[in-house]
Amino acid sequence: MYDFSDFTNKLEKIIDHIHQELGLLRTGKATPSLLDSVRVEAYGTIMAINELANISAPDTNMLIIDPWDKSIIDEIEKAINKAGLNLNPVVDRGIVRIVIPSLTEERRKELVKQLHQKAESAKMMMRSVRTDAKNEIEDQEGEAGVSEDDIHQEVEELNKFMAEYEQKLETMVSEKEKELMSI
Repeated sequence: MYDFSDFTNKLEKIIDHIHQELGLLRTGKATPSLLDSVRVEAYGTIMAINELANISAPDTNMLIIDPWDKSIIDEIEKAINKAGLNLNPVVDRGIVRIVIPSLTEERRKELVKQLHQKAESAKMMMRSVRTDAKNEIEDQEGEAGVSEDDIHQEVEELNKFMAEYEQKLETMVSEKEKELMSI
């Protein structure tokens, strides 16, 4: 009998990965998670920005970065500029301010297009995992104690799991699209 835990674990990893990918699509709203990908060279090592500073969003279009050690403020500014997030940090009296510009309609549509590309990529990964699992199930044919009905049942169960995860993905994508298109 086929063990579905490996299959569902792989699908879970794909869903987690795409969730992180979708989080990187900027919506025009300031959230501290926008800076999750920023790495700062400080104290002779590379560190996440949230390990070096308090990050807050006092309103929907501004982030405030308040480093615990003010001597690394220049490194934080350089890291944000290098991160390729199209953000312009401004150092002001020991803190870094980042104004998040509102998205234009054209930029929103471009981001929705990127969103759908990422979703299609995730679907392809999911189909690949399903194909591998289906092949493993079908390879059981002829083994002792495994009937054609067993194989058919396992394929049906595989399809149910697949539909469940595809629905999770679709829900995530539609929520993100609403978020991107709202002004």
